[in-house]
Amino acid sequence: MKHILYAGAASIALSAGMAHAAGHVNLVFPKGEGAFSWDSLEEFAANTDLSGETVDITGPWTGADGDLVNSVIDYFEDATGATVNYSGSESFEQDIVISTEANSAPNIAAFPQPGLVADLAARGSITPLEQETADWIAENYAAGQSWVDLATFAGPDGNEAMYAFPYKIDVKSLVWYSPEQFEEGGYEIPETYEQLKELTAQMAEDGVTPWCIGLGSGAATGWPATDWVEDIMLRTVTPEEYDAWTTNELPFNDPKVVAAIEEYGFFLQDGYVNGGREAAATTDFRDSPAGLFQFPPECYMHKQATFIPTFFPEGTAVGEDVDFFYFPAPEGQDKPVLGGGTMFGITKDSEATRAFIDFLQLPIAHEIWAAQGGLLTPHTGINPEVFSSDSTRATNDILLNADTFRFDGSDLMPGEVGAGAFWTQMVEFTTGSQDAEATANAIQERWSSLK
Repeated sequence: MKHILYAGAASIALSAGMAHAAGHVNLVFPKGEGAFSWDSLEEFAANTDLSGETVDITGPWTGADGDLVNSVIDYFEDATGATVNYSGSESFEQDIVISTEANSAPNIAAFPQPGLVADLAARGSITPLEQETADWIAENYAAGQSWVDLATFAGPDGNEAMYAFPYKIDVKSLVWYSPEQFEEGGYEIPETYEQLKELTAQMAEDGVTPWCIGLGSGAATGWPATDWVEDIMLRTVTPEEYDAWTTNELPFNDPKVVAAIEEYGFFLQDGYVNGGREAAATTDFRDSPAGLFQFPPECYMHKQATFIPTFFPEGTAVGEDVDFFYFPAPEGQDKPVLGGGTMFGITKDSEATRAFIDFLQLPIAHEIWAAQGGLLTPHTGINPEVFSSDSTRATNDILLNADTFRFDGSDLMPGEVGAGAFWTQMVEFTTGSQDAEATANAIQERWSSLK
């Protein structure tokens, strides 16, 4: 994956990889207290007895995130009497493939990329979820059918089914800014894509630089530009065309894709980006927001995902020193959201495993992590009061208000394209060394070579 959602989490006593003795877990929030949805948990507990059962779960969460997922698991154990062993791995993607091939897979795996779920589904290494689960997602997640579609893949027999439960989502359709700078400049938050472009032009006319952009990321240099193109694609083509683009049914050099790359180029014009196009292509993405915090500011806006505050200056207060707004859709159009996230899939079926998937439908399975920071969810049933900050609550509102959600496009493409040619060719476009058509042709040529 090309992005990580960092958790601003409280420390929890349990470590990733530890199993907790049923009935003796340390609940981070006492039952019955706070704004949590206790009623549904109590009903679940009254109807679910898994005493003596064990569930093995693996996923990409380690360190603080491993502690956080264990804090959620504690409530499942306490409610059911089951024992859950969670183990986090930084090489999860490789480990899960090896374990499924060796018939030693855990019961459940938390996948950070839909493509990996698709591969295992096609091999018959992952079990489809029940239709009732898909129906529940469609009814209880904002833009619910988008989530069902995202987790629906063809099995070894070619028949499609929903294979994973989306959980812990991050949002990429964000623009970061300084409220103080906007107030001093007399600028207002744009509500449409057209207004965003007008604001960009107005700032440049006023003699200030609208944008900070940085594509640098070591061997992964270029990925922030793909996020720009993906968000623009969601605002200029239909969701179905976006999906076709990620599979190359819509060729990369289709005029609609070329137009999206050209739209990204609008924001790279002289006077629009800090340091010019060459600086945008070479500045490390972790350093690129720094211009927001200079005096006088080196830029007024920065497009980046929910994790970027990790790289803000120490002591920065999100919601005060810096804030964000939704990367807006064109006037009169639906609101799409670009992002990423994880999905729970069943890699070794059992009654207790199915019960855990049912547990994920409870608001509290999302609220416990959200209350500690680092989790966003499209679950419409959660109590928004549990979020750890107003800014996190506002970010989650973007998810809840979405008409369409789509996963990061480059993560859905073959690695040689999405994490290869797409990255490198967008760097060439950003520097100005080639135009949008040449960029799209080069990426399509790489994709065609794989067929």
